[in-house]
Amino acid sequence: MTYDDPRALVGLLESDFATAVDALDHHAVHRAGHVAIHYGETGEDVTYLQFAERTDRIAGNLRSLGVAPGDRVSVLTTAPLAATLLMYGIWKAGAVYAPVNFQYAGDLLAYQLADTGPRMLVVDAALRPTVDAIADRLPDIATVVIDGSADDGTTFEDLLAPAARPDHQVGYDDAANVIYTSGTTGPSKGVVQSHRWINGYTWVGRRAMNQDDVVYNDLPLYHVGGAHFNVAKALWVGATVSLWNRFSPQDFWRRVTTTGCTTAVLLDVMTPWLLKAEPRDDDRRNPLKLVHMQPLPAEHHEFARRFGIDFTTSGFGQSESGASLMTLIEQTAEGEGTPADLYRGKSHAELRQGFLDHGLLVVDGADALPHGIMGRPAPFVDVAVLDEHDMPCAPGQVGELAMRPKVPDLLFAEYLAKPAATVKAWRNLWFHTGDAAMIDDNGLFVYVDRLGDRIRVRGENISSFHVEELLAKHPAVQLAAVVAVAGAEGDEDDIAAFVEIAPGAAFDEQELRRHCEQVMPKFMRPRHLVAVDQIPRTPTNKIEKYKLRQHLLEGSTS
Repeated sequence: MTYDDPRALVGLLESDFATAVDALDHHAVHRAGHVAIHYGETGEDVTYLQFAERTDRIAGNLRSLGVAPGDRVSVLTTAPLAATLLMYGIWKAGAVYAPVNFQYAGDLLAYQLADTGPRMLVVDAALRPTVDAIADRLPDIATVVIDGSADDGTTFEDLLAPAARPDHQVGYDDAANVIYTSGTTGPSKGVVQSHRWINGYTWVGRRAMNQDDVVYNDLPLYHVGGAHFNVAKALWVGATVSLWNRFSPQDFWRRVTTTGCTTAVLLDVMTPWLLKAEPRDDDRRNPLKLVHMQPLPAEHHEFARRFGIDFTTSGFGQSESGASLMTLIEQTAEGEGTPADLYRGKSHAELRQGFLDHGLLVVDGADALPHGIMGRPAPFVDVAVLDEHDMPCAPGQVGELAMRPKVPDLLFAEYLAKPAATVKAWRNLWFHTGDAAMIDDNGLFVYVDRLGDRIRVRGENISSFHVEELLAKHPAVQLAAVVAVAGAEGDEDDIAAFVEIAPGAAFDEQELRRHCEQVMPKFMRPRHLVAVDQIPRTPTNKIEKYKLRQHLLEGSTS
């Protein structure tokens, strides 16, 4: 087919359901007894019928508690099964799923909840004190407590009580989620995503799966990778999700093998951590045939050969743009990867053809691939590399990665309550990703670096603005500037913080680190703390961060 007819593209996009809710409704009837979710922490299996019934009840009870279509419901929990049930229940009620990073507390938590303005907050009993500590800075929010007692008021068990599902048809253009991405020069922004955004984000990944697959997930459900690329994608197809609370390099292969996982996502340092394990004779004796690696590490082929992985995928994904670029890498020939008696899902030929049919890139993992390869665009988007005037860059010229949808509501709708930021990101009718890229001589998109001040640590996108703001709350700090430097492992970053000390104060590194422990989650805390006489600025008083990075590389600490 041609990819210029929007109606034909919508038909292609919705060929296997228009929304995640439509898909679940279908599987609840046609795959009622099939396991939708295996919760590894407790061993509980939830069938499609059970999952549908529980989420129907949640939707009905949310309505009875005053949640209306379009209202936002914030979810603050470490329990991925509860988060998954809530996500679908919220959608069925016509409301908007607004997850919160469960490591947030204090200013970070207060900002996000106040900015979201939820009708309701669902929170773990263990995390309730962190919310109570900032209650005076929040609007009035109805609260539901997970694992709470009668003294807590409404509990999660109350949401699971018998109730009729609301008579509400979820539309592809309805808001589905508000996911917070890192800010750069300002506070984090809530990305408003439609139900079609979920469809577009998971569409390419669904080409690589069928109902025999089992998707491994240990990513948090406030992360688009966990909530949508793994969980929603699997349930859309009618496959099974093997759900775990967190990543464990020591237990990863046992989990994969005992639950029959065929596909997983490995982010940043996960790959080198797994490679560090002592080699075993049975390293390849596992059912994992496809791994998504983001970003693609240099050792991707070594990893695949050692552990018998047939395929990896990599590309470009973002809360705003979804998974707009994707590459399928065939790492081993059929029969040389996953043992035949453990192999499930689509064959090698079906996987390759599913990508090639839609103009996506398929390559051999043994070939020398460009570092940062993203491949070719999905059928539903135009992708370009633009210069500072939004003109297309020549092959090999580095510019900003930008994209625009070929069908309505495919990319994010807006930054919540931030119209100026939304207009700036969409200038000249292109969404500007904030990432540097180029197109090589073969017409392939290659990732180069971040633009601005975003930092990535342990799979989390971090705003340098937020770290600087929290550092500056210490009375000895007059000004802080934070930069990313190459991390010790994988392709993630380390955080380096430069501080100007206030007049009359002294630089006490240990005291400043204690302050960081009190006001920041662990992943946000700087690895390097450097005191400087003065943070370099331009004549217009902008901080020259490139000088700070060079300062650190030269080994200066004064």
